[in-house]
Amino acid sequence: MNYNYRYQLKPSKSQRETLDYHRDTCRQLYNHALYRFNQIPQDEGTVKQRVRKIRDELPDLKDWWEALTDVYSKVLQPTVMRIAHNVKALGKLKEQGYTVGKLRWKSPREFHSFTYNQSGFELDKKGGQTVLSLSKLADIPITLHRPVPDGATIKEVTLKKEPTGEWFAIFGIEHDSEPPAKPANPKKCVGIDVGILKYAHDTDGFAVGSLDLSDKRERLEREQRTLSRKEHGSNNWENQRQCVAECHQRIKRKRRDFLHRLSAYYAREYDLVAVEDLDVRGMLESPRNSRNTASAAWHTFRRMLEYKCKHEGTYFVAVESDGTTKECAKCGVETEKPLWVREHSCPACGFEADRDANAAWNVLSRGLSELGVVQSEGTPVETALSTGTDSVPAKRVVEAGSPALKERAKASE
Repeated sequence: MNYNYRYQLKPSKSQRETLDYHRDTCRQLYNHALYRFNQIPQDEGTVKQRVRKIRDELPDLKDWWEALTDVYSKVLQPTVMRIAHNVKALGKLKEQGYTVGKLRWKSPREFHSFTYNQSGFELDKKGGQTVLSLSKLADIPITLHRPVPDGATIKEVTLKKEPTGEWFAIFGIEHDSEPPAKPANPKKCVGIDVGILKYAHDTDGFAVGSLDLSDKRERLEREQRTLSRKEHGSNNWENQRQCVAECHQRIKRKRRDFLHRLSAYYAREYDLVAVEDLDVRGMLESPRNSRNTASAAWHTFRRMLEYKCKHEGTYFVAVESDGTTKECAKCGVETEKPLWVREHSCPACGFEADRDANAAWNVLSRGLSELGVVQSEGTPVETALSTGTDSVPAKRVVEAGSPALKERAKASE
């Protein structure tokens, strides 16, 4: 199993300058490699073969480019190979219908990281503190807020600089252990309907409110207005840019913490999790409510949920989202519902339920059908929705050590 562990570095002023020097050298190498890549005809091999040809030129390149000798060789090679990864990523976006162009040169503000691959790094203890020893760079103090798993192998270390100026080390860890075996007949199954008013509504009658970031957005807008009044490139402008970056980072961290806690709960507590395969791109292109849609980060939630289910041995199913709101979970008859209608009332069978609860049961039903799991004899909506819905505000989910989800898990047992 492969994991990414992220730790914060605490470099000194001189170490920050050295890190920036190595980062900028890698940026210039990337731009040179991209120039060479565009020179090589496409009929001389695949993208990876052409990039490897450029990588093999590195020893000769060092003869006249002295700055490359200051950087560890296992840092230079991944920098060149990054071109192949970026071309592959552009190809995937093109397959999804996006209009993509060609790779461009990176400016100093666009190149944020470089990677030590396979060797050149080591965790060590020096002067009573834990440091990350990096070849041809420095011994940088590191905050290990959680230990590296026993028996795990660190395959690579990526050093990344955030817009706030903070440096982080991202460990690519490989562990010999296999994920838990998935149950042959999943018993605890849940369907999740995501939304704006309630972020998640599941088939157990449990709803989590959306994260309230209004106060942080107001602070961000004030700082951005102040930034617009500064002279671009001045010291005051740079200090204010730092404030804006810190506001962005607070919003990002709070949102990701909320999504991590929520996705981890569903992955650990259930044998099967079904969610909607939403067309987030189309929603963001819509002029209505696109800001709240972007803030909800549904794609990020689904991605987190998918890999955590894989690590926990839980079935994960992404089902077609069309019609989950309109279709009756009891009889299957479709009924048109505008957004302001929050209750489902079926004209065919008379079944009434919360709009999101009805959609969640449809999501679960489709997920069970895709896996070929036989449902119980009782109609799910009759057995689970009659008790009502428990609503938990998002604030309780993001609070450090919050027992909100744990209390519910114990109660269900």
